[in-house]
Amino acid sequence: MPEVRIEKLCTDPELYIIRVDDDRIRYFEATWDIPEGITYNAYLMKLKDAVVLFDTTKAEYTDMFMETLKKLADPKEITHVIVHHTEPDHSGALPKLLEENGYKAMVIGTTFARNLLQGFYGNKVVENFRAIKDGEEMKIGGKTFRFITVPWLHWPDTMITYVVEDKLIFSCDAGGGYGIPETIDDSDEKVIEEYLPHVTKYIVTVIGHYHKYIVQNINKLKDLGIVTEARMILPGHGLAWCRHPKRIFEYYERVGAGIPTKDKVLVIYDSMYGFVEGRMGIVIDELKKLGKKPIVYRFTDREAPAVSDILGEVPDSEAIIIGASTYEAEIHPRIRYALYEILDKANYEKPVLIVGAFGWGGVAGKKIETLIARSKFDLVDTVESRGRPTEEDEKRLREAVRKLVEWSG
Repeated sequence: MPEVRIEKLCTDPELYIIRVDDDRIRYFEATWDIPEGITYNAYLMKLKDAVVLFDTTKAEYTDMFMETLKKLADPKEITHVIVHHTEPDHSGALPKLLEENGYKAMVIGTTFARNLLQGFYGNKVVENFRAIKDGEEMKIGGKTFRFITVPWLHWPDTMITYVVEDKLIFSCDAGGGYGIPETIDDSDEKVIEEYLPHVTKYIVTVIGHYHKYIVQNINKLKDLGIVTEARMILPGHGLAWCRHPKRIFEYYERVGAGIPTKDKVLVIYDSMYGFVEGRMGIVIDELKKLGKKPIVYRFTDREAPAVSDILGEVPDSEAIIIGASTYEAEIHPRIRYALYEILDKANYEKPVLIVGAFGWGGVAGKKIETLIARSKFDLVDTVESRGRPTEEDEKRLREAVRKLVEWSG
């Protein structure tokens, strides 16, 4: 059941997190399977002569959010609302908040954010909107707020806020992850270890199409000197990074750059009647003989893994092996969809081996080759043949695996 949690993060300045734990959601953005759930984090800062709210929450949780917010401050007391990213999981409660505020608060964001908010919620929410420029600073309640644009993390409207005197980074989607961690912050290593795979999955599914901008924008923040000196990094989803703030941006960099985990090989395949599976058994056996650690996802008549989980395995894999049946003169539909999303969301320079099986005509291998040729992936080999694998097929498969492993270094 969804709930709202409040925790005081620091006393100077007086800063609170308002975290909505959404365990009811099943498909983020109506697409990505997330049985682990997600949180929506807003932050409230009380300063001399100012009360600042950083983002809100998803519309369906507006009443819960407002009820909880009122335990900390009267909505009429809020002087500034900073909108880092207008996606409705962060801005959905904004119309209600401003209504109860009497539309007195200054709403701060990028020009792009203003246009999106107007389109989402109408003219009223932007009556008192202040559009910022990249790097602009504003004095609020005796503090210096610096606004830094980080477009395509993951919308063009996105920015972060840096509170200069207190070295606080409010980063919204950058630094976020799926999951509902037991703790509010990064104080428990076990919680972090369980949480980070959800972060990878989040990065790939939500930001993956623009993953090159992860490294670019984090480098931008590093060049400004604010990452190394940050006291806290406070995202819009998941853990607040209060103990070791740099860790989450370093993790984002690794995923954005696709840095591999030693010996990890991702294996994905479909098998309608066991012909592809017979081939993949040979492939997996050879991988293990070579000291590799295959991570296997299979689509069969008994199982169909979530594509979001597969995507989360791509960035730190050394190599990828795709097994596919030819189905109605096409790639098997499950593999076709998974492959489409990999090429869109997790397009990295990694070696790929294609393995195929067919009945009356082989098509899947060639079609996958065409798709791979348009991507950053490097095609190592294609081994495709009819029916059950023969001794010659086994020889070719083992040779292809050895070639793949050599290629991946």
